[in-house]
Amino acid sequence: MATSPKKRKQKGHPEMLGKAIRHRRKALGKTLGKVAEETELTTGFISQVERGISSPSLSSLMAIAACLQTTPEQLLSVPEKYSEFIQKDRRQSYAIGSSGRFYEKLGPGFPGSLIHSQVIYRPPGHVSEKMSHEGEVFCYLLVGEIEYHLDGEIFRMEAGDVVHHHTSKPHHSVVLGDVETKELWVSSSPMSSVDTKV
Repeated sequence: MATSPKKRKQKGHPEMLGKAIRHRRKALGKTLGKVAEETELTTGFISQVERGISSPSLSSLMAIAACLQTTPEQLLSVPEKYSEFIQKDRRQSYAIGSSGRFYEKLGPGFPGSLIHSQVIYRPPGHVSEKMSHEGEVFCYLLVGEIEYHLDGEIFRMEAGDVVHHHTSKPHHSVVLGDVETKELWVSSSPMSSVDTKV
């Protein structure tokens, strides 16, 4: 069963996140074009994020944060805590934007960790960004159904199914049915070179 919305910590409102990104970008003296170039996102998308019109996926936010020499947690005002043991009721959690996506961070447990792990909840009908970037990703679907698009192939995932691939292959997914998904994701880091079509 997915976590009750009442128990979820709501972080990452589009306008507040956009202001944080814009403030950090200007503090570093970077233009929208420079950030777009370094993240391989479009200038228009970065501008929409800064104005609170669009909210980035976690992958895009990680790319933006890396470009701005910071972390998603700092941009979202989520405390960064490292722990090699994390109790189930003490996970860091946050939402990004208003699309209903919600994240529970499972790590990293120590500075310099090479993987990111999290449980992601997505509402029915949610469509992720189309992207490709260096690294690899593993997803174990815990609850719900997903249509996973991977480099021209389409896989219908049900609870218990797994996808594991190099992220240089273009990929995105769609939540099917009327049930919120619960997805365990493990990806290599840092993520960069994200190719997003808005």
